[in-house]
Amino acid sequence: MNLDKDMQFEIKSTFAPNLNRSQTLRILEVTQNSVVIQMDRSNGRGVFPADNFHYWIKRGSLIKLNDYHKRTS
Repeated sequence: MNLDKDMQFEIKSTFAPNLNRSQTLRILEVTQNSVVIQMDRSNGRGVFPADNFHYWIKRGSLIKLNDYHKRTS
């Protein structure tokens, strides 16, 4: 999956780095080697190595949200 700025992901309970118990995260910046994110319940930013971020997606811990997907509580 190609990652782009402003992509949003639903966070599943298996996403271990979720210290804020957030429900979603948004990508702020993508470089060849890293992904800068912000979680919905945090004012801070997080940086992941790109390979590590892809791991969480493949594992099903981060689910890409799109215009047609509505998050359920």
